[in-house]
Amino acid sequence: MSADGTTDPLFALSAEDLARLDAIREALLDPSPRRIGRLDQWGLADEYEVYAEIGRYAEVSLTMADGTLLDASLSVPRHLAPGQVCPAVVLPAPLISIGHRAYLGMISRWTQGGYAVLAYSQRGLAKSTGEIQVAGPLDWSDATEVINWLVAQDGVDADRIGFFGASYGAGTSLLAAAQDPRVKAVAGASAWADLFTSLYENGTRHIKAFEALVQLFGEDRCSPEFREIIQKIRANTIDDQVREFAERRSPKAYLSQYNDNATPILLTTTWHETIFSVPAVIDFHKRLTSPKTLLVQVGDHGNAELPGLAGLPAKPTDMAYRWMDHFLGGTAGDGQPPRFDVRSEYMFNPLSDLRHATWDDYALPKKRLHLADAPSGQSDGQLTEDKPQAGWTRSVKATGQGTDIVVAPKLVQTGLFERLGLPHAYKTADIDRGLAAVFATTPLEQASRVRGDLELRLTVKPQQADATIVAYLLDADPATGRAHIITHAPYTFTAEQAGQATTVTFPLQPADYVVSKGRRLQLVIDTHDPFFAYDNTTTPVFTIDITSPKGTESYLDVPLHPVG
Repeated sequence: MSADGTTDPLFALSAEDLARLDAIREALLDPSPRRIGRLDQWGLADEYEVYAEIGRYAEVSLTMADGTLLDASLSVPRHLAPGQVCPAVVLPAPLISIGHRAYLGMISRWTQGGYAVLAYSQRGLAKSTGEIQVAGPLDWSDATEVINWLVAQDGVDADRIGFFGASYGAGTSLLAAAQDPRVKAVAGASAWADLFTSLYENGTRHIKAFEALVQLFGEDRCSPEFREIIQKIRANTIDDQVREFAERRSPKAYLSQYNDNATPILLTTTWHETIFSVPAVIDFHKRLTSPKTLLVQVGDHGNAELPGLAGLPAKPTDMAYRWMDHFLGGTAGDGQPPRFDVRSEYMFNPLSDLRHATWDDYALPKKRLHLADAPSGQSDGQLTEDKPQAGWTRSVKATGQGTDIVVAPKLVQTGLFERLGLPHAYKTADIDRGLAAVFATTPLEQASRVRGDLELRLTVKPQQADATIVAYLLDADPATGRAHIITHAPYTFTAEQAGQATTVTFPLQPADYVVSKGRRLQLVIDTHDPFFAYDNTTTPVFTIDITSPKGTESYLDVPLHPVG
């Protein structure tokens, strides 16, 4: 459910998940044999019998300076000796109707590791009062007041405070650390670094993700400032007010604070993240000089940490326990020290585990593939290593609706199937070549890996203002005509560029993907994707010419190298 009580389209928990969390909550509040015994059906009774001996849990309401009430819970270790203090971890809630209760499955492990645990729902979210600020200044001051309240509790060490959060909680955690130097370590799962580029990429709105987030927030619970921003983004009025709103809420804007304070930051994201910008997270990680780790996994927003929030093994949460133990002195993890590197999985194998010292060590060198015209008798253009190919033109129609190739048929859920090894398959033969230009390599002679950053250069002549193209790179099987998406990026042209040929160079989302021998890379350049724009069947049909003039020939730079 959203913050206003409607159904969550993205992050809805199953009835079984909710029943388990409810049983955990009851056992924490009332650790009687009957309550704990109910957990036996999930194999959790033994764990919570141990918790009842060593921890104490209570639900609390925290009053902010302006009278806003934050719904929260506090778990503390029992039996601290006089004068003994323990580290503490603060858990701001993800964007979900149950708010901070999404972390109930983690509380036992944190507490058994010697931590005091304060989980809370940000203002306007779940049972907290106030209005949604989108991790704005009032949320920062709330985080400081939360810390003030926490360190006033008996046995909490004010010098060992960490923040862990998922999604909305990750952004809140990062921004809290920028404002309050008492935060000594941060772990953010499915984090954002640049809110503006998450909403607006290459002049193109991420409208589907934006509307999904607005629905989750509950528009009637949003602050007047945020409601004004919502209407401007819907109207495609991307002015200084929108930019400033996003900039203030972007961790990248506070890079100097993190570096000056040497704040240890663990970030996690996914290759097919549809909510927040992956390149922005990578760039933010690269520019940090404080202790840092980056984890990039198969799937979409929130997929990878979900089991960990439920108390099950998961790389993001397992790394977070290890991270806090190292910097705060607890014992919630496995006893191993963290590694300060780039850790990743390749698509679509969540069991893969790659480690590299830095992103630059991780990313493979780019190889240039030139876009070329179709051979005689064929409809699709070529991607060739030969030499720049000038003089061709491919014309496509923009009709307000595109082909069946899309970023993700379902936000978040498509990525979840990727983590199960079931990526969505597209039928490339069904692509309407009148609506999209298609270019492909010859079948690969050996299995090859795409790993790192990609870049596309095109010369485009749109006949109408605000024309959008969307480039998709696919892994296509010539034998079956089926393909999986590797990466993508949109680009929208300004009114001033209508009617004239404009050469543009823009990055595609980074990727880590193994293309099997005999398969082909296929580049599809479409004119519409519901992820980036509302469906519009009333827009007049117009033509977009994709060309390759001499001197600015079109190319795709892709880090493609044989597996070995």
